[in-house]
Amino acid sequence: MLDPQTAVHVHDRLRSSGPLVQVITNYVSMDIAANLLNAAGASPAMVHDAREAGEFAGIAQAVVANIGTLSPPWVDGMLAAVEVASAAGKPWVLDPVAVGATAYRRETAALLVEHRPTVIRGNASEILSIATSTGAGRGVDADADTADVRADAEALASKLDTVVAMTGVVDVVTDGTRTAHVIGGDDRAPMITALGCSASALVAACCAVHDDAFEASTAALAILTAAIEQAGALAEGPGSLRWRLMDALSTLPSSAVADVVARR
Repeated sequence: MLDPQTAVHVHDRLRSSGPLVQVITNYVSMDIAANLLNAAGASPAMVHDAREAGEFAGIAQAVVANIGTLSPPWVDGMLAAVEVASAAGKPWVLDPVAVGATAYRRETAALLVEHRPTVIRGNASEILSIATSTGAGRGVDADADTADVRADAEALASKLDTVVAMTGVVDVVTDGTRTAHVIGGDDRAPMITALGCSASALVAACCAVHDDAFEASTAALAILTAAIEQAGALAEGPGSLRWRLMDALSTLPSSAVADVVARR
């Protein structure tokens, strides 16, 4: 579990320090991920080319590697950035989008995992696929639910010495020893394309301002959940939910984050 006051501390630090986050992500998510980070208080940099990605990782305070729209040059950029981040002890987040769909995705995720991600953020099916490929899980189920995959997520976190942040109807965050649930949101949120990718970017931002990756990841998902709920109260559909989410993140009171964390 996470203490609500710790979540408040992470949220306040995010707002006050504005961490620089290098987000190597897919074409679909670039816009929403950058704007979501800006609204939340971080500073996004969408730097992916291998000729500068490693150098920029030396400047950034956290890195995201998202495999959503893969191509060899982008993979080279991801590997260059995470190698620098890992060597420097900087947090970096792996988002293994649709990792079970093709051999290329599985191979790329395996290469990235070798650099010891601080956090792996994905949905239940993606986490189960990673767990299975590392020998830390059972079979892959394309319709997996976070409750069904909790044990696999905990085993994966323990095996890789990482934090697994698994998002779904109920979010599950675990480091293999501690496990937290983040409850709430809005039923229309899955209709916003790349919101999960944006969650990975927010997790990285929170890890940049708080040394405990388990606490930072849980706080990040609580921040996003609280903002989605505030936006959802006024939204007429997924379109207005998307832009209202940015407004909600920019003015979100820390008390709303604490309220989400306090749910059991």
